[in-house]
Amino acid sequence: MKAHDALYIDGAWRPAESRDVIEVVNPADEQVIGRVPAGGALDVDTAVRAARAALPGWAATPPAERAARLAALRDALVARKDEIAETVTAELGAPEQLAQAVHVGLPIAVAGSYAELAAHHSFEERIGNSTVLHEPVGVVGAITPWNYPLHQIVAKVAPALAAGCTVVLKPAEDTPLTAQLFAETVHEAGVPAGVFNLVTGLGPVAGQALAEHPGVDLVSFTGSTAVGRQIGATAGAAVKKVALELGGKSANVILPSADLAKAVNVGVANVMSNSGQTCSAWTRMLVHRDRYAEAVELARTAAAKYGDRIGPLVSAKQQARVRGYIEKGVAEGARLVAGGTESPYGKGYFVSPTVFADVTPEMTIAQEEIFGPVLTILPYDDEEDALRIANGTVYGLAGAVWAADESEAVAFARRMDTGQVDINGGRFNPLAPFGGYKRSGVGRELGPHGLAEYLQTKSLQF
Repeated sequence: MKAHDALYIDGAWRPAESRDVIEVVNPADEQVIGRVPAGGALDVDTAVRAARAALPGWAATPPAERAARLAALRDALVARKDEIAETVTAELGAPEQLAQAVHVGLPIAVAGSYAELAAHHSFEERIGNSTVLHEPVGVVGAITPWNYPLHQIVAKVAPALAAGCTVVLKPAEDTPLTAQLFAETVHEAGVPAGVFNLVTGLGPVAGQALAEHPGVDLVSFTGSTAVGRQIGATAGAAVKKVALELGGKSANVILPSADLAKAVNVGVANVMSNSGQTCSAWTRMLVHRDRYAEAVELARTAAAKYGDRIGPLVSAKQQARVRGYIEKGVAEGARLVAGGTESPYGKGYFVSPTVFADVTPEMTIAQEEIFGPVLTILPYDDEEDALRIANGTVYGLAGAVWAADESEAVAFARRMDTGQVDINGGRFNPLAPFGGYKRSGVGRELGPHGLAEYLQTKSLQF
């Protein structure tokens, strides 16, 4: 049991105004493993005031010194990587290998990348007779999700600090223990008081208070499209900047010339990773009709291998949501070829790796984000039909294209309405911009494009 009774505000751990707490449940065995304060509007206000007071000093800190603090933060994360991985496994249910490699390894790399960017980025440029300054946007309200608890925090906090902004973080209530550890590493890294602040709490209470607070200049939110629209409306009414990384329903397009076995196996692995709780997962597999039956059988066989290799979903609520989508898929006429609603274990919030065939583009399971280990396989007639299906949702976050000729795959990818496309299984690049088209969001994360979200421009003419 990890019981925390304080919030990290202005460089110190302080009791919350309310005595209310959030209980953290291990989704694998349904046992309570921790408690954190349920901070409210008064706590958010205190944190924002601390961030505003610290802003002038941090914004004026030379980029090299900001880079040094970020490098120290990276080192602090490395020193505690085992403890953080164990915490992610306990509160999210991520398998140990995934927790180490992705949930901890990726944010360590991202923190290091922003230490480098802060040290070498040019925060001013000359254009004609103007000097253009790139200055911090101000106080950032960062609201992060539970599916990649440390990565999503670092992907917001690191560029904000590199830019010279100060931050108030409201992490997801399902995975707050990882955020508590992160706050400890920030303190260990010597980040000045007030530059980073942590308020754990419920989204409709602490999250809403942070989004509405007049002292916040930018709201950076990752989560569902429905909540993102609410935050966008709130920020728009106050004419404040937003960065929104929202839902996805990404297409994995396997062109006729592709290595079908490789494309299907990698595609299934992509969907099952993190128990399907990944906004950029390729949850729609598009296969030419001539090879459709073969692809379905390959996917069925591949999914069976993940029966005891994926973790639970994060909560009973999420488990019920995913089961509901599986039931709807069956009701609408899709053919269940693997998995289903039955739990493979007697306890825990598990859902079996699930594959649907005979899916049509208008079905609910082909249009809405399920956020679980559920793959839909859709046939297409020709490339134009594949493109129509791939672009035929309100989302546009990620995707994949497979072809024997790389140039053929690239040509198809150029026509996809989505923010990031992997060609023939291309590796994830933590320096490339990540973000969506359409209802998948506004703005970009990671690398120099992610840094730009936390900067505003001023031009001096002389």
